[in-house]
Amino acid sequence: MSLDPKSLELFVRVVALGAIGKAGAELGLSSTAATQRIQDLENVVGAQLLHRTTRTVSLSVDGEVFLGHALRILENIEDAFSDLQNDPATISGELRVASSASFGRKHLAPYVSEFLDLYPKLSLQLHLSDSAFDIVENGFDLAIRLGELASSTLKVRRIGESARIMVAAPSYLASRGVPATPMDLRYHECLIRSDIRSWSTRAPDGAVADVKVSGKFNTNLAEAITEAALSGMGIARKCRWEVVEHLEDGSLTEVLTEHKVLPEWGIFAVRSPSRTPPPRARAFTDFIAGKFNSIEAIRPKTG
Repeated sequence: MSLDPKSLELFVRVVALGAIGKAGAELGLSSTAATQRIQDLENVVGAQLLHRTTRTVSLSVDGEVFLGHALRILENIEDAFSDLQNDPATISGELRVASSASFGRKHLAPYVSEFLDLYPKLSLQLHLSDSAFDIVENGFDLAIRLGELASSTLKVRRIGESARIMVAAPSYLASRGVPATPMDLRYHECLIRSDIRSWSTRAPDGAVADVKVSGKFNTNLAEAITEAALSGMGIARKCRWEVVEHLEDGSLTEVLTEHKVLPEWGIFAVRSPSRTPPPRARAFTDFIAGKFNSIEAIRPKTG
């Protein structure tokens, strides 16, 4: 009996989800069939990989060692399929992509038509939402995520940068003055998103400042922060790509330009670490990464 790639995928997902039945369902297996596959895998390996109780599943010591090998084997299989199945004429099916609403509208939706013209046998579902959810559980091939990613089992590819800056309308700065240092933000009207009132920056010399800010306006919607800033209500933290047009036409002005807003954000394509991605997912990631490379506000860092 030899190693079965589907059993390896199942094993990795069991580790990630902590449940054999749930992992089996992802791969179209009944709970009984999934349990049998895990047992068969342990017989082939000659070691107990998982500790199982009625409520929990956890890695054994041997399982921890084997997990790294399983991930490498699956990655090699993925690379082999990608090399052999990169012909646009053969890439087909429905591609399901998730993204935050503002970013997806601005930097994904405009390229959908061009992408589908390149891959005529594909269809694409683009789900735009600022709500966080498990893309694997919800059946998405991949997601485009912004920010500072939390540790997870998802496989991540960095495809761009999302530098954040501080901006205000010229009318606000004329009436309230321009902050000279991050600590001056304490005396300004700041536009608060999702009740985050601690803003951090790093100076050119590396010094970090954590400033408690306040303001009369608090919202969960990024676009509402932009509109409030444009109306002259206060100082906002924004991703540069969100406001680049307003900076160019002068309706917003960047302040504290020598200071980096922390944490520094990236743009990532994320997907399941175990499931060999269909060629359509790799095709979209490569395509959109190429587009991002030509956009100054989100272009990946070099060097």
